[in-house]
Amino acid sequence: GLEHTARRPPPGDHRRPPAGPVALPAPLHTALPAAQGRCVAAGGAGGPGRAGPGAVAGAGACRQGGRARFLGQVLGPAAGAGCGEPSGAGMVRQESLQEPAEPGGDERGPGVAGEVRVSRRRWAVLLLFSSYSLCNAFQWIQYGSISNVFMRFYGVSAFAIDWLSMSYMLTYIPLLFPVAWLLDRRGLRLIALTGSALNALGAWVKLGSLRPPLFPVTVLGQVICSLAQVFILGMPSCIASVWFGSREVSTACSIAVFGNQLGIALGFLVPPVLVPNVENVEKLAYHISIMFFMTAGVATALFILVVIVFKEKPPYPPSQAQALIQSRPTVEYSYVQSILRLLRNTSFVLLMVTYGLNTGCFYSLSTLLNRMVIHHYPGEEVNAGRIGLTLVLSGMAGALISGLWLDRTKTYKQTTLVVYIMSLVGMIVYTFTLSLGHLWVVFVTAGVLGFFMTGYLPLGFEFAAELTYPESEGTSSGLLNVSAQIFGIAFTISQGQIMDRYGTKAGNIFLCSFLLLGTIMTAFIKADLRRQQANVESERTVSKSPSIP
Repeated sequence: GLEHTARRPPPGDHRRPPAGPVALPAPLHTALPAAQGRCVAAGGAGGPGRAGPGAVAGAGACRQGGRARFLGQVLGPAAGAGCGEPSGAGMVRQESLQEPAEPGGDERGPGVAGEVRVSRRRWAVLLLFSSYSLCNAFQWIQYGSISNVFMRFYGVSAFAIDWLSMSYMLTYIPLLFPVAWLLDRRGLRLIALTGSALNALGAWVKLGSLRPPLFPVTVLGQVICSLAQVFILGMPSCIASVWFGSREVSTACSIAVFGNQLGIALGFLVPPVLVPNVENVEKLAYHISIMFFMTAGVATALFILVVIVFKEKPPYPPSQAQALIQSRPTVEYSYVQSILRLLRNTSFVLLMVTYGLNTGCFYSLSTLLNRMVIHHYPGEEVNAGRIGLTLVLSGMAGALISGLWLDRTKTYKQTTLVVYIMSLVGMIVYTFTLSLGHLWVVFVTAGVLGFFMTGYLPLGFEFAAELTYPESEGTSSGLLNVSAQIFGIAFTISQGQIMDRYGTKAGNIFLCSFLLLGTIMTAFIKADLRRQQANVESERTVSKSPSIP
């Protein structure tokens, strides 16, 4: 902890000591656990680059990061991990007291917490990150939203087009923790430059695939973009904690994450408009080129802006917590040991499986949505994109509402179970109304399904943070995301094959069966709310501590 000493008058001076930092009782220095969630980005804010999974995860991982409800807050060993700043163990966050220099320290040395000041550049950095995250998410779904058009243009199977989407899931699994380690060691700027550069490079490579025989080139471009998303999805919580003050960090994190979701929404809406399903192959290539050129131009402009605007960190730390992190030496944090501890936690393992089942169903549904709608409503490519847009936007609303509900009630187990049940109900209703012949019914059922299925995502991350405290939320959410990618690939392949052989209803029933399994498993998760228990104990510690004069 930091030692605060009162300024004493010189000998013989009997005036009252001036107001200033005071000595804090020992219990307040040492006994407060990290009762609030930490903003770390080892996959925490990240999550998959789809409509919500990792994106909403960031909001969940950061929601509590800037809300210290008591005077001191100890930052755990991974509090700064993954954010390009040295980690520090046992550092006390003082919201209302200014830390004085320790003897022998100066403004630049480790003995000083330093001046706390927010930078005007922070909003530009946040908007820029959200923009290139949006561009990358758009490129993920731009093939799936008009899969029938690309199948005919390249002369490939639906399974081949599905793999363009699944490449994002596949690359995320092995690269998540290496990129998180790089983010921790090299900082935000390098990761931002790499992510935006790969995003622009992938977009330009796709421009070399404007003839039907060049499908391998478009695959290469998509794989490069999928590499970019690994460098993007771990950033939101880190940008929020490094650039924003404690009262802005939650809002900043949400803005960063929802940029990704907005990209998914545009990925459903824009391609059907720019690339109509025309018969002439040359005209079709022309329309595809317009979409690819626009994407590449935007991605390149954003990369140039990242080079100019994006800085490693602001001149001054934006909060006392960041000041303390920057002034302390690095403490080694082992991701491997943390992962092993989490895998020995039975409740977390159950949650990891159920989260993967739910999110995997969502990935499969998003990837195959165009094929389902076109099968029952031929020629309705534009409306298929709008249905996907409805799915994503209602999911964003569900994620926001579920987060607010958790903040107010703290009923993690009950809320998670109810939302999981409603996701199952929504999927069943969608399955048996898709073929009724009324598009407006599909819009309604897809909206309801998206509201609950995507609304579950932040619940999963927050529940994981409760079950695994005091482990890093970044590590736990990273494992949830890996589970989601694995199930997403398996479900997309399986449902696609079932749809080809037995129809869309059989494919959707396949997803319903796994949602039912996930609901049953969720009921067996023990509500071991360790973080909330730490909150209660910390508040008791503060209330019992001697009052500060």
